[in-house]
Amino acid sequence: MKKVFAGCIFLFIAISGHLAHSQKQLVVLKREKVLYRLNYGDEIVYKLKGSKTVRTSYINNLYDTALMAHETIIPFYKIDKIYFKHSSFGNRVGGLLVIGGVGYFLIDQLNTVIVHGESPIIHEGVAKASGVMVAVGLPLLLIRKKSERIEGRYRLLTADEDSPFYQPILNQLESPVIKEN
Repeated sequence: MKKVFAGCIFLFIAISGHLAHSQKQLVVLKREKVLYRLNYGDEIVYKLKGSKTVRTSYINNLYDTALMAHETIIPFYKIDKIYFKHSSFGNRVGGLLVIGGVGYFLIDQLNTVIVHGESPIIHEGVAKASGVMVAVGLPLLLIRKKSERIEGRYRLLTADEDSPFYQPILNQLESPVIKEN
């Protein structure tokens, strides 16, 4: 009797471990690039088409063409926007402009002091160029999109273990949300 009971427990543990490993993920794609990834139990902030209300819920279950948020099944085609912060090409350009503007000013100062052996002097042309680069780059760097409209290039996909967009959860104790930029 003990061997049968131990065998049943071993079989249950083996099967449940496999089931926990093969959970589906909700993926927001831009063409073939993953922008955002959600797993079961993760919070989702969304807006439905024709509604002005932004809803917050958690993912209870995922289907091929729908998700279950709490107790409501929502087809993907009814979702207008998914809210999450992410960076864009403009953010990267802004970062390069800020680094370039500060770097240009510092290189000019190092050139003046070290190479020419003069006292530090702020050249008007260098200061204007550096100031413009930083002034244009800072807003581009700091302003981030908070949502994506699900249409055209942006789409929702349920990724299972066989999908190339699936990424296994490495540590169950940490937050299950895996964000990619």
